[in-house]
Order: sequence, then C-alpha cells, then structure tokens
Amino acid sequence: MKDYMLRAMTKDGQIRIYAAITTETVAYAKEIHDMYPTSAVALGRVLTAAAMMSGTLKSDKSTITVQIKGDGPIGSILAVTDNNSNVRGYVQNPYVDIPLNDNGKFDIAGAVGEGYLNVITDLGLKEPYIGRVKLVSGEIAEDITYYYAASEQTPTVTSLGVLVGRDGNIINAGGIFIQLMPGTGEDDISWLEKCVENMPPVTKLLEPGKKIESIIEEVLPGRELVFLDTRPVRYQCNCSRERMERNLLSLGIKDLEELAADGKEQELVCHFCRTKYVFQPSEISDILARAKQADVSEPGGHAEG
Repeated sequence: MKDYMLRAMTKDGQIRIYAAITTETVAYAKEIHDMYPTSAVALGRVLTAAAMMSGTLKSDKSTITVQIKGDGPIGSILAVTDNNSNVRGYVQNPYVDIPLNDNGKFDIAGAVGEGYLNVITDLGLKEPYIGRVKLVSGEIAEDITYYYAASEQTPTVTSLGVLVGRDGNIINAGGIFIQLMPGTGEDDISWLEKCVENMPPVTKLLEPGKKIESIIEEVLPGRELVFLDTRPVRYQCNCSRERMERNLLSLGIKDLEELAADGKEQELVCHFCRTKYVFQPSEISDILARAKQADVSEPGGHAEG
C-alpha cells in the first residue's frame, strides 16, 4: 500500500484527526541515509509527525520544519514538510547503535538525550512562526504533544511508530495525530481519554493492507467520523544545482577566494537526499566573480581603484 495521510474529524466538529502510513517513506529515508535502525526509527517518527502536521497547512507556499536538538549521540534531527505532505529530513549521526530500553524497544530517548524541540511554520509571510519547547522525553511523540499544548495551547494526542525487522528493514511506519478544538465538551474529552488509554501501539494497528480509515475507526469507536480528504506522502527533496550555487555564493568572497586558489573541484552533498554536486575550478572562479560583482553593486559595497 502506498503511503498516504488522511484528515478526518468527528461529526460534531469537536475533534480533528490526522493519520498516516509512512512505511515506504521511512524505508527510503533509511536507504538513502544508510542509517542504523535506531537512527532510522528516530528520523522515521519525525518524518511521520511532519507528514501529519502538514494537514494543518492551507497554503501551497507553506512549510513546517520540525527540529529536534538534543545532547544524545544521534545529535540533531530535522524534517521538513509542505502543504502536500512531501517530506524530507536527516539525522546528524545516522550510525547510532545503542542497547534497547527496559521495555525491549529502541531507546530513542537515550539516543536523543535532553534538549529542545523547534517547530518553524512558514506561511509565506515576512517572518515564520517559531515555537520552541524543552524535550519532555525525547521519544518524539510525547514531545510533539507537549509542543502543541505549551506553544499553541491546543490539546493534542500524538502516537508514532516505526517497526524494524530482524534484518534491519522497515516493516511498517505510521502515526495518529488528534487535536481537540476550542470549546470541546467534557463528554468528548472523557471519551477521548478512554480511547487513548486503550490505544495499542501504531505498529500493531498497521497490519498489511489495512487502511487508515479502519484504523481510526478502531482507535476512536463510538463516534460518527467524517473523512475529509487524503493525500499521498512522499520523500521528496527540492535540492538542485542552482541551490548549491547559491549556497556557494553565501560563503562570502574570502572563502570563495580560498576555494578558487585551491584549484580543485569541489563536491557539495545535499543533507536531505545525499545527491552530490561537483563544481569544477572554472565554475568556482565564475561564482567568485559573481560574488564580487554583487558586492560592488550592493549598498555599502566598494570597488578598489
């Protein structure tokens, strides 16, 4: 089954639900980043969260960036999504291999450590909205839940899962993201609390061929649900040679002069998809010339006589 994300809500409009199957997306991320299982699970959870959070975006130009910055061995984790649930991401250290936790599961909290969760929502306006909270567990789902409660005052339930086989391959991945709307009554809140208490891990719900619609109905029984829309979830990077040229330009004249003087080809690698871009010495010289020209043209720039 292809990966997809579903938006739904209870018929009374008090509870909105986002759920996603992300198995192929996470497997692809594990492959291109050559990650050990612990790192793959951590990034897979963040990619899944980002894919579901994309359902809250309304503009085609909007993006959400989820960044985990911990002091554990995995380092930082970053995932970006757009309005169409296209996601991309990476971990600072893809080769983390630590013992399982006391429950016999991947110790994501131990791999992440203590630190912060940043959520950057760019709606295409002048300045993005940046929310930051301390990590409460490092297990990702609990941290996302806390972020929405503390930063956006929106009661939220988040469940994320990535199941890895003994051979290291991704068996399934997905998540459920539930939010209470303003003014939700006590009956709905009590009902949802009971549902959450009885909710099995997402990886157990994701049986082969099982659709998200039936999973949501299983997790949230006793309420009439309205399924709004679905959208495919894909791992998609937007890097290009032109973007890499702009990255080189951003280095500044001094660094570009050093690269040009080196006289060797320069290889840049995209963090998100590992695509390599090679620039020949003549191309570095051209980029340096453009940087100098821009420096002269800009206010405050100067030309030596």
